[in-house]
Parts: sequence; structure tokens; C-alpha cells
Amino acid sequence: MSGLLGARTCSSPGEASDLKYPLGTRLREPLTEARFQQLFGDEEQVQELPTEPVGPKLCRMWRRPASACSRPGAWRLLQARLPPLRWLPLYRWRAWLLGDAVAGVTVGVVHVPQGMAFALLTSVPPVFGLYTSFFPVLIYSLLGTGRHLSTGTFAVLSLMTGSAVERLVPEPLSRNLSGIEKEQLDAQRVGAAAAVAFGSGALMLGMFVLQLGVLSTFLSEPVVKALTSGAALHVLVSQLPSLLGLSLPRQIGCFSLFKTLAAVLTSLPRSSPAELTISALSLALLVPVKELNVRFRDKLPTPIPGEIVMVLLASVLCFTSSLDTKYNVQIVGLLPEGFPQPLLPSLAELPRILADSLPIALVTFAVSASLASMYADKYSYTIDPNQELLAHGVSNLISSFFSCFPNSASLATTSLLVDAGGNTQLAGLFSCIVVLLVLLWLGPFFYYLPKAVLACINISSMRQMFFQMQELPQLWHISRMDFAVWIVTWVAVVTLNVDLGLAVGVIFSMMTVVCRTQRVQCLALGLAEGTELYRPLRESHRLLQVPGLCILRYPTPLYFGTRGNFRRILEWHLGLGEGGKASPKPDNLPDTVAEPVRVVVLDFSGVTFADAAGAREVAQLASRCRDVGIHLLLAQCNASVLETLARAGVLDRVTPQQLFVSVQDAAAHALEKLVRGSSVWSGSQEVLH
Repeated sequence: MSGLLGARTCSSPGEASDLKYPLGTRLREPLTEARFQQLFGDEEQVQELPTEPVGPKLCRMWRRPASACSRPGAWRLLQARLPPLRWLPLYRWRAWLLGDAVAGVTVGVVHVPQGMAFALLTSVPPVFGLYTSFFPVLIYSLLGTGRHLSTGTFAVLSLMTGSAVERLVPEPLSRNLSGIEKEQLDAQRVGAAAAVAFGSGALMLGMFVLQLGVLSTFLSEPVVKALTSGAALHVLVSQLPSLLGLSLPRQIGCFSLFKTLAAVLTSLPRSSPAELTISALSLALLVPVKELNVRFRDKLPTPIPGEIVMVLLASVLCFTSSLDTKYNVQIVGLLPEGFPQPLLPSLAELPRILADSLPIALVTFAVSASLASMYADKYSYTIDPNQELLAHGVSNLISSFFSCFPNSASLATTSLLVDAGGNTQLAGLFSCIVVLLVLLWLGPFFYYLPKAVLACINISSMRQMFFQMQELPQLWHISRMDFAVWIVTWVAVVTLNVDLGLAVGVIFSMMTVVCRTQRVQCLALGLAEGTELYRPLRESHRLLQVPGLCILRYPTPLYFGTRGNFRRILEWHLGLGEGGKASPKPDNLPDTVAEPVRVVVLDFSGVTFADAAGAREVAQLASRCRDVGIHLLLAQCNASVLETLARAGVLDRVTPQQLFVSVQDAAAHALEKLVRGSSVWSGSQEVLH
């Protein structure tokens, strides 16, 4: 403590204080917030910390859009909303063009079978998966900021959309539909899927207008990974009827996974041997090829296109053997050439699909933003979350006019794009060219493609999602709380459904944060001898405690959820029990308290914000300390916390001379108060020296 006492000297009122360079000189007086503003702040900020009037704030908000009206401001705004204007002039044609072309063509080849396969998950004809693999990819290439992101059909969204479509347009119980009735049912389901895409796109555009890109942080990594892993199990079970050649109604709602399993087991004797054989052979080819692509990704020039090879082989086999007529194997059939006529989705359906569009919009943004951020960090560039909202919102909204279902970034194709050498969004244009060729000219070649092969493609594409469970031991080692969030979300997704599982995961994740703020420990600080450093007393037995002085650090936001814990801890440390009774000891605190406290220093460096309830709690504490003769000092309050405390009337009970810029300055002032008190100084002097 002698280091602190020797490091400060209070100048007399008549002397000029040596405070022009307080951090570079050894002798200085304790700095209060007001004195610090005099020395280092603006000239207008002198003694008090007044809140900024509303007028200047509104003026600044109006000036921001006004500045965009200038020519440089308009150009910057245009560059922000059309990212190719920024990256295209810097494009390295010789170094990047070949990689983008190869990666785009590779991803496009995979988009064709995956798009048709995911269309079956959405309960719409396969050709609409090709539309969803074209229009959204083209739009994102013009508006997105993720250079390595591959958008299009995504199994999780297709599963969620399919559940909504089946609920909105259920299949008749008779299930014996004529050709015209089947076309009418498909048209209604396509309209419902497009309406869901329109609703999710409109919601994302609304989030963009409100600049709510920060909402992606509420879907933590454990929630997103558990959601996709649990949804992969739903995809696997939902494809079992197609693998076995069974015609079963799709189960929706809670416990749909178990209902589907029960229906499959019950109908197992009626499975088709031909489709079962096709499924087994398809998986026997697709799964090893996936493993080879993963294990030898550094040695292969481009990944092996197992899906397109399987599609070609199965189509040739079905055509030459007439499997569709001899063994009643379900095939894709005729793919219409060209594009559908633009059509506005039925707005009458919007109120019914709003509850489905919201979770789909959140999953779209969360998965896409997390993937884009991951590769942006890996390749040292930045993305704009709000621009991503605009890109995916416009992508879903405009593509819904062309009968597309909801789309987002895909884990499998994004990884494939990076492995194939993609560098920029230009790869998406090459991918669109491949899909365009199929839509215009190559569609008839897929006429005899068995739907069981598409089901196998769906299952094999879930490989990455299933293997996310391998991270659980590492997650247990790093954070037990994140492990619990992962398990709870996964169990909720599997047992309930994807929508409710997402809600349970988000709520449980946020509740863990709230619970951790309520269980925080208030740290009593002591002085490291010979220094000005104050450390928690529990870290060392050699830290010094001054009799009559209590220094406490409260390392959590002070709001309505933590005010009770804050009150109990302070009452116990300061002996402020009601009616003179001792306050009960909170958890994780020592069993004994030192002699009566005369000065208390509250280190608020960990209080990032305070609400009205928390600020009133500080005001009541200040009044109670004043009534019992305890001198209260506050240290390291940030500007927003000080503003909230001022509005709650704390500064009416605490003078500016009781607000300090650091714990060291507050402790120096507290020692001065103790020195002047002869009753405690005799004991304190022995400790200090």
C-alpha cells in the first residue's frame, strides 16, 4: 500500500495542481469524472454529465440520409447495395476466372439433381427445384456480400416448407387422383410454397429496413448446428417411404418423425423390391463418393460429381429395362421446358402462412449469415449482415413470382464451391448457366429418373449435418452450458418439429444467458502490495484489505433480473439488514465479514448497462449508505450507465466528487477519508505499512 500512498500527493487549494499530464507524472490527485472531463473532455463538459437533448440527435439522424443525396454519398450507397460495383473492378481475371468457372459448373451440376430432390421434400414437382436453383442464385450473385456462399435449395428449409404446404393443402384421403386432379393439387401446393417464400422474403426485407441484422446473434452456433442436425434426421425418416417404394401420407406436426417411422414399419411388407434395389445401389455409390471427396479434397482437382453420375446411370437403367412399366417404379416424368410465367402469389394466403414464414426467414438468415461469416473470416474479408438480409429477402421475394419455394445458403454446396476453387460471386453465374441449359434443352433426359434416386441424394447430402454430432465431446469440454443448449435444441427438433424446436432452442439459449447473469458473484477486491493493482481477494492470501474500506466489483449488467441479487450481496457486505438484523449470507461468499465498513467503492466496470429498476436500486443503496454513515464511491461507470443513474436521481444522493474514473483513484480518495477518521486510522496504518 505504500506504493499507492507514495504515488499521490494532494495539492493545497492555493497551489497549482500538476495535472496537465496526470498519466505521465508520478504525483497526482485522485481523478473524479468531473475533473477528468475538465482535463481530457470537451470544453462544454465541465462539472456535470448532461444528457444530450433530443433535437441534436434527430438532426443527426436526418443528416445521414441527406448526405446520401450528394454525388459521392449516392455512389457509396449504390456500391453498398450493389456489391459487384465494389468487387468487380478489383477482380483478378487471370487468377480467379478459371477457379470461378470450374467451381460454378461443379456446383451447377450438383444443383440439378439436388434441386429436384429437395422439391420432393417441399411436396412440389421436381422442376420447381430447378427454378429455385436458378433465380435465387442469380439474384444473390448481384446483391450478396458472401464471396464464397452458394445459395439455392436447402434441405432444412425444404422440410419446413413441405410441412407448411402439407398442412395448407392436404392430400385427399382417397389418394386415387386422376391426372387432372393431380395437376390441380400440384398447382395449389406450388402456390402455397411460393406464398411461403413471398412471406419470408417480405419479413427479411422488413428486418433490413429496421436494420435488424444483429438478430442473427440470437441464433447461437449450438442452436443452429443442433437445428440442422435434428432436421437431417427428419429428412432421413421422411425419405424412407420413397426409398422403399411406399405411398404413404406425409406426417406433420409434433412427433411427426415417430409417426412416420411407425407408418413405415407397419407398411414394410408392401415395399417395392425394385425401388428398394435401386435405393440400395444408389446409396452404395453416393456414400463412398462423398467420403472420397472429403478425404481427398486436397488431391482431387475437382470433387467427383457422384450425384450426376448416379442420375445418368439410373435414368439409362430405367429406360432400357422399362422399370416404370414392368415394376411400377415412380419416375420424375416430363420436365417442362423454359420458365414459368411470372405470377404474384396469392395474398389471401399470407395471414395463414405468416407463422410458417417467420421461422423460415430466421433460419434462412441465421444459416446464411453464419456460413458467410465463417468463410469471410477464413479468407480475410467482411460481410454486411444487413445487406445479407436485403439479398436473401429480395431473392425469396422475386423468385416467388416464378413459383420458387424458400431458399438460402446451403452447407453442402458452399463447401463444394470452396473446395472446387471458387473465389467470388461470379461462380454463381456459371452455376446458373448449367441449370439454364437443363431448363431449356436437357430436361427430357431426366424423364426416366427414378424418384428413389432423388431420395437417396437427399439422404447423402445430409452427411455434414449428421457428422456435426462429432463436435459434442469438444463442446462438452469447452462449455457445459453450450452443450446443454445443443442437446435441448436437438431433442426438441427431433421430438416436436423443426419450427417448435427452433423456438425451444432460442428461448433456452437466452434463458441460460439470463440465469448466468443472475448467478454472478460480486468480487471483493484487495490491494497487491507495492502496486496500485486491485485483484479479487479469493485469488491470493497476500492481498491487503484496509479496515473500514470495502471495494466491490459487480461484473454483470444491472437490470430487473439482477437487482435482487445486487441488493442481497451489498446488504451482506455492508451490514445493511432490515431493522438492524443481519442480512442472510448469499451463496459463494466468505463466512465472516470484516469490521464495520466506513467507505465502500463500487467498481462498475463490468456493468455494461442498467435499466430503471437497477438504477433505482443504486439510488436506494446510496440513501441507505448515507443514513448509516457509509461513504459511497462509484468507479468506472460508462456513459450510458451514468446517464441512466442520473435520470433515476442517483446524482441527487451522490455528488460528482464521489464518481471516479478508476478503482485506484476511488481507493486513494477512500484512504484520505479513513486517514481523517482517527477511530480507524490507528488500525489502518498498521495494515498499510
